[in-house]
Amino acid sequence: MEQSPMDNQHLHIGVLVFEGMTSLDALGPFEVLARTPDSTCHLVWKDCTPLKGDTGLTVTPSVSFADAPPFDVLVVPGGPGQNDLMADDELLEFLRQQAKAARWVTSVCTGSLLLAAAGLLNGYRATCHWLSLDFLRMFPVEVVPDRVVIDRNRVTGGGVTSGLDFAFVLLDLLRGGEVARKTQLLLEYDPAPPFRSGHPDVADASVVEAVRALAQPMLARRRAVSLEAARRLSGARAQAAQVGSE
Repeated sequence: MEQSPMDNQHLHIGVLVFEGMTSLDALGPFEVLARTPDSTCHLVWKDCTPLKGDTGLTVTPSVSFADAPPFDVLVVPGGPGQNDLMADDELLEFLRQQAKAARWVTSVCTGSLLLAAAGLLNGYRATCHWLSLDFLRMFPVEVVPDRVVIDRNRVTGGGVTSGLDFAFVLLDLLRGGEVARKTQLLLEYDPAPPFRSGHPDVADASVVEAVRALAQPMLARRRAVSLEAARRLSGARAQAAQVGSE
């Protein structure tokens, strides 16, 4: 890594959770980052009411937006529930305010679409779930279809399971390679997938098309909300530019 690890200050790591998230997007990184030495890892939402992920797993936020400390690291997951949040002004403003002081602003899967809708990826390189890369391209983002992408203080991970790779990369940035390697061994993260089918570049074409078809209703909704969010962001940028030129 080109970046130097952060010093040994106590870190506050905030992992957003929401109704309909893909649980592993949030809990995979949480499992790794909660082991960061001298840190507190929070699950954050508008309030502390239990939330159901897209497969029914219930998660209880540990802190509300109002009570959240300034996060050194902000992690935004994705999932089907992200669609309903693309125009959620309270959430987008929370992300903007937290990003002002955060040392690292990050996402997993379609969490990058929420960062993009908040204007937090303007001019940055970033990635997303392979099924949603075209939606990320609707925003002023340089889309890179890699598993983990680092651009300055932005770190984005691809789809779902990439959140584990993402988390170890981030742990390296936070506390150095030795801590990251020890944690990787502690968690026995030594992936050996039983099928060569985890990415469209290697999966059989019939499998890729079947997955596309299965996801089509959700993707149609995501396309619509992403397009609207991109339009809103473009309008806000144009208005700000006009005000600045007066």
